[in-house]
Amino acid sequence: MKRIQSRVTFAMLAVALAAAVAGVSTHSFARLSALDADDTAVSADPALIKRGDYLAKLADCAGCHTAPKQGAPLAGGLPMGSPFGTIYSTNITPDPQTGIGHYSYSDFEHALRDGVARGGKRLYPAMPYASFTKINDADMHALYAYFMHGVQPVVNRPPETKLPFPFSQRWGLAFWDFAFVRHERFVPDGQHDALWNRGAYIVQSLGHCGACHTPRGPAYEERGYDQSSRHYLTGGTNDHWFAPNLTGDPGSGLGRVSPRDVASFLKTGHGEDTHIVAFGSMVEVVEDSAQYFNDEDLDAIAHYLKSLPARQPSGAYSPESSKSQRTGEQTALQTAVALKTGDVERPGAGLYLSFCAKCHHADGRGEPGKFPALAGNPAVLAAENTSLVRLLLEGGNSPQTLNGPERRKMPAFANQFTDAEIGRVLSFVRTSWGNRAMPVATRDVAVLREKLEK
Repeated sequence: MKRIQSRVTFAMLAVALAAAVAGVSTHSFARLSALDADDTAVSADPALIKRGDYLAKLADCAGCHTAPKQGAPLAGGLPMGSPFGTIYSTNITPDPQTGIGHYSYSDFEHALRDGVARGGKRLYPAMPYASFTKINDADMHALYAYFMHGVQPVVNRPPETKLPFPFSQRWGLAFWDFAFVRHERFVPDGQHDALWNRGAYIVQSLGHCGACHTPRGPAYEERGYDQSSRHYLTGGTNDHWFAPNLTGDPGSGLGRVSPRDVASFLKTGHGEDTHIVAFGSMVEVVEDSAQYFNDEDLDAIAHYLKSLPARQPSGAYSPESSKSQRTGEQTALQTAVALKTGDVERPGAGLYLSFCAKCHHADGRGEPGKFPALAGNPAVLAAENTSLVRLLLEGGNSPQTLNGPERRKMPAFANQFTDAEIGRVLSFVRTSWGNRAMPVATRDVAVLREKLEK
């Protein structure tokens, strides 16, 4: 759901310029550059500030606008890697010189909904304004009240973002915006109940889940902003992490994950029933944002996500199926027994037994509250293996939350395993205990290792 990469390429300019030539009206360009005349005053009402504080957590503002290693909250400076260069997040505290202290409500709303900062400078879509444009007026006012009156001003001038030409030409973002962003508020769907609509609103607007979990098109635009698109929330790759499919696919999606598990995963980083555990960039989302969601909103998000039909299916899990018996595939029990007795001769089995089984166990079921299950894990069954390869190369850790299990760490194996060995052990995991997913090629590991070492 965060750490979004810069979405500006020369292709964007070309596509959008073509759209502009096709007939962009003078009025449209005027709206892109003009500030809203309605400069609404927002009071310092404590209830409104408290509401804005909660909404800022829903939007995970601190996650991107706080520098690592004890950076001041919301004072900017987080470097975000992109294929086009490093983008630094800005200071969004109310400091008048280095932050947003001089922002009127109109300035604030224009930045969040339209991606245009005070003074007319366009923001790179690393700031997910394509989702924030759906935020309703009441929530926008609460957010403004919080940032103006509930945040401590911090004097901090983050490094300036300097992308190479042509990405340095921010004026070109106007064309990208015209071609790909729908400037519309969220409209409740009368065919669904209030809980569904609340979940849809959070996921599509403040939560900006699609920014990571929706695949990108040739101009790095999100290929859909709601459930009307067949690509929406079917998985996307950002910064060499694959954000998984959130539709009802029973393999790599949420088809076998209960609403209770979805809520538990967001709150603590651990699923109660499936024993899935957050890793990679999702760890920071849970720690900085999702653990603070109230139960009503967690239920609403789970309710909405579980309503999405299965799309872009990949992988399958059938530990005791008759098909497994007919095709000679080992069931979960057979694999566990074979590992314990040393009867497994498949490539990767020995490595798994020596390095992985201590935590994830011979049956691939892990330990509740400690180590994730690998048998049936949607991330293991995903078509895209980037996250699995990166996790094995670099290691990782589970989230540390207020009410969840203690943090557990996974060691890095980049210096212990060759590319071929990593491919073998991951292929073993993706084809054992009833898991049915494509094996991992040695070349996949080698390519990602090289990218991560740059």
